[in-house]
Formats: sequence, C-alpha cells, structure tokens
Amino acid sequence: MTSALAPQPGLLRQYLVLTKPRVTQLAVFCAVIGMFLAVPGMPDLGRMLAATLGIWLLAAAAFAINCLIEQEVDARMARTARRATAQGTITAAQVLGLSGLLGGAGMLVLYHGVNPLTMWLTFATFVGYAVIYTVILKPRTPQNIVIGGLSGAMPPALGWAAMANAVPAEAWVLVLIIFIWTPPHFWALALYRNQDYANAGLPMLPVTHGERFTRLHILLYTLALLATTLLPYAIRMSGLLYLVAALALGLVFLAYAWRLYRRYSDELARRTFRYSILYLALLFFALLIDHWLQLI
Repeated sequence: MTSALAPQPGLLRQYLVLTKPRVTQLAVFCAVIGMFLAVPGMPDLGRMLAATLGIWLLAAAAFAINCLIEQEVDARMARTARRATAQGTITAAQVLGLSGLLGGAGMLVLYHGVNPLTMWLTFATFVGYAVIYTVILKPRTPQNIVIGGLSGAMPPALGWAAMANAVPAEAWVLVLIIFIWTPPHFWALALYRNQDYANAGLPMLPVTHGERFTRLHILLYTLALLATTLLPYAIRMSGLLYLVAALALGLVFLAYAWRLYRRYSDELARRTFRYSILYLALLFFALLIDHWLQLI
C-alpha cells in the first residue's frame, strides 16, 4: 500500500519545474523589497511572511498555467522540451489541479493574512501573465514582452500594497523600473535562442525583425532604463548610495548592450542576459540598504 501511494520517481521535481522556481524567486525578492520600502521601520513579520507565501503561490500557479498553455510550443524548443507538460508525462488535469491548489491557497493566504487589495492585485497579475500575455500577446506580436511586461513588473507594488494597503507613486516607480528592464533582459535571451523561437513559430523580435534591429532596441531600452533608475533619487525616495549604485550598475549594463550592438556573439548575449538578472537584484538591494541608512 505504501509503495502504491508513493509519488513516481521525479514527479515532485517535475511539478516544481512547472512553477519556474528561479523566475518566481526573483519576483518574490522584488515583492519583499517593496514590503521593506513601504514602511519606515521593520515591516510586521507575520504579515510579511503571509504576503511572501501568498505571492509565491500565485506566481507559481501562473507559471504552471503558462507551461500548460504552451506545451506544444515548448515541445518544439530545445530550452523547454524537457518540461513534463511538453513531454506529456503530466496531464492537463494534473497541471490544472496543481495551479488551482496553489492559486486558491495563495488567494486565501493573501485575503485573510494580508489584505484584499493585495489579493486582487496579485490575482490580476496572475491573469495578466497566464492569459493576456501567454494566450493573447505572445503568439501574435513581437512587442509581446513589452506590452505583457507589466504583469512581470508588478511584484514591488504587490509587496507595497501588502504592508501599506495602498500603492503610492513610489511603488509605481519600482514597477516602471522592472517594466523598462524586461525587454533588454528578455531580448538578450531571445537573441541566442533565436532559432528556438523560430522553430516554435513565436513572433519574437529577433525572428520578425532580425538580430541587428533587436540589438539596437536592447541598447535603446538600456539607455531608457539607466534614466528610469534615477527616478527614486529624483523624487527623494532614495539617497546618494542608491544613486551611485544605480549609475554604476546601469553603466555596466549599458556597456554590455553597446558591445552586443557593435559585435554580436551568442556568448556575449548569454553574459548580458545573466548580468541583467544580477543587475536587477543588486539594484533593488541597493534601494533597501539606502532606505535603511536613511532611517539611522
């Protein structure tokens, strides 16, 4: 009886992969930074833990639905062909059950442990990513990651709402930073995975407009990002430490984008993509340290 009830070898791992844990971790990290910035001192630990759990659960649910909707596309891409949905080792009913369980639990945690505003904002983010981006935008327009990037940019606002029960202008500045960061981050990946997206029939920018056009847009968006990251200092949301960090991190990102524009290689595109993740994490960490220093 025990062996019959035991999970299949690797099944839990397959479920975990469907929730895209690395992407979820970055999203939750940005939400947690929003929680810390929303209050003058330390946030309420119980509410912070509940908000973190609830946001993580709903993000994981959205990613699982994304994998289900894109199972045929994933099967044609080398990067995603090993996902359980692409291989058919996990059924649609199982994915829907997983997503329903995670999403329902997340909404309950946010409603009862945090506040209704955070629950509804997080649910709207779920719909934005799993439905509007995945179903409507991604297969139809090369600007999918630009338009759909708003849902991925929402975590700081969710964290802020969790602590303050409001989403003021400062929270939307953080959302704007991630919104502008998303295209150069993703297009760096799309460049060295260009053939994958072509095989899948997805209209990503390198597929529809070519490599050089995409490299130019990465450069332009990185310039816009550098300017956008100065807003927290401009509106006196942060101090000199953040300003120095934003300039230093942004100039390195810009150097990657410039080199990518001048002379392309897959290896440089990979390094640019990896740096973009580190860049966002360090930028938000600098915001947090600066915030605490201003309280001393």
